[in-house]
Amino acid sequence: MIVASAVLLLEVSPGSAAGPPASPAVPDDTLAIIVNQSNTIDDLSLKDLRTVFLGERSHWPNGRRITLVMMDPGLSERKAVLRDVCHMNETEFSRHFLQGLFTGEVFVSPKTLSTSVGVRKFVFNVPGAIGYLRASDVDGSVKVIKVNGHRLDEADYPLRIEIRASK
Repeated sequence: MIVASAVLLLEVSPGSAAGPPASPAVPDDTLAIIVNQSNTIDDLSLKDLRTVFLGERSHWPNGRRITLVMMDPGLSERKAVLRDVCHMNETEFSRHFLQGLFTGEVFVSPKTLSTSVGVRKFVFNVPGAIGYLRASDVDGSVKVIKVNGHRLDEADYPLRIEIRASK
């Protein structure tokens, strides 16, 4: 009787062998690119991400307007996006948007939020949204996309946050 109860519990308990496999550990310095769950995009190249993050692309392939959300200046996540995706520093990024909005070369200006929870909630609530979070801040409310064909847990995944040791 006890063995039968244990078998029954294993079959219905969450996280049991019958459930989905656990995802491999992802280093805390990994930066996830996230979109709304309804977005059909599964993978973007770094070149395509740059076009999106610089506001030079206004719509997704399905016609939905892109809404870019960035974290506050100075945060390590934002620095990683500016460095690895945009190839700019904060001053160059700001200048790009000011000049681009003035000339009409930039279609969307980013929304800026101060917390990972705020970014995650924004992307969850806005169907055309794209943003970024530390991999450890991602949950099932948003969709993580591949970058250059690589998942977060793969060695060739290109987006990492620079972690500095405190003095």
